[in-house]
Amino acid sequence: MVMSPMPLPDSRTEPDGSAVIRVLSYNVRSLRDDTEALARVIRACAPDLVCVQEAPRFFRWRKAAARLAARTDLVVLSGGATAAGPLLLCSLRATVERTEDVLLPLTPGQHRRGLATAVVRIAGTRIGVLSCHLGLQREERQTQAELLLEHVDAMGVPHTVVAGDLNDVPRGSAFRRLAGRLQDCRTVRPWGGELTFPPDAPRKRIDAVFATRGIEVLGCGVPDELPGVSGGDLRAATDHLPVLAALRVPAGR
Repeated sequence: MVMSPMPLPDSRTEPDGSAVIRVLSYNVRSLRDDTEALARVIRACAPDLVCVQEAPRFFRWRKAAARLAARTDLVVLSGGATAAGPLLLCSLRATVERTEDVLLPLTPGQHRRGLATAVVRIAGTRIGVLSCHLGLQREERQTQAELLLEHVDAMGVPHTVVAGDLNDVPRGSAFRRLAGRLQDCRTVRPWGGELTFPPDAPRKRIDAVFATRGIEVLGCGVPDELPGVSGGDLRAATDHLPVLAALRVPAGR
């Protein structure tokens, strides 16, 4: 499949009230790496919504999340330790309607997993957003994918974006389950790079952005070039590469 040669569209409001939004998915490894490089990458992506995975969960985690938001010209929307790691950030373009942090059933011997969810309004659109980080075991991921889809349905909005670190590749059962119900944005409209892990010599696509049917995908992938960001920044920021998507969400209640 040929990647789109066009630049990824900027955020904007269309005359019909629909909104072009930029959604970023990024595993930040608990901010254990170069946080200045990380902030440069996020700012350069100019996102409206950021689905973070592995946000700080322990000592002074709220201050760490607030500091990341301030450094990237964003605000904390939901998640963090209360969602077992997934975190949502947003620009001031988004008006928050409601948020919910969800803890998933604990698999013995594994890390607790959760979902950070929110419903926001951007221009004339109402959008659900969900950040996830699925487990390391195949059976665990399958169960979590099913629960994730149930929560998407329970959010009760017609248009929802799901993004995260799946710990699974596109041929895996959890990835395929999500892609069967939702649009895998990278597959629908490839843009930029494909592989997300590890950052120095990526060989797997385990991070993804999905969207419900009815959202138009304008492009999705790992940014090849970002203003003011070097390849060294991408390698130093964390142990995953970011996934950026541009989506057109229809106007509606």
